[in-house]
Amino acid sequence: MAAQNGRDMLVKIKNSADEFVTLAGLRSKAFRLNAQAVDITNTDSAQGWKELLPGAGVKSAEISGAGVFRDTDSDALARTAFFEQSIETYRFIIPDFGIVEGPFLLTSLSYAGTYQGEASYELTLMSAGAPSFSAI
Repeated sequence: MAAQNGRDMLVKIKNSADEFVTLAGLRSKAFRLNAQAVDITNTDSAQGWKELLPGAGVKSAEISGAGVFRDTDSDALARTAFFEQSIETYRFIIPDFGIVEGPFLLTSLSYAGTYQGEASYELTLMSAGAPSFSAI
């Protein structure tokens, strides 16, 4: 597999027309999968080695991004989702790897700007259910 352009990674939100629209202006994007381990180590554990319970624990996914504020329709969808704290369907596209799609809650939204610079924004999405993965 050849190296991939980071700009080709996309974060999309589903709109009222049941279409996915790209969150505009994002320069950096990240996707994280997390799984909490359940420690079942006890006095019978071989030589005191930690034992973990497979398939247990809480799993989660997180999407984050930062970029230039563009004030597009997708930005309005994200703002509304944050202020209403509604769970929306998002899609994260990783070129030549796969697509992650599912219910996410927008947990962090911030805006910033400097006097001689562009207005920027950052967001964080936390999974609110099981996301799906499909390979590309």
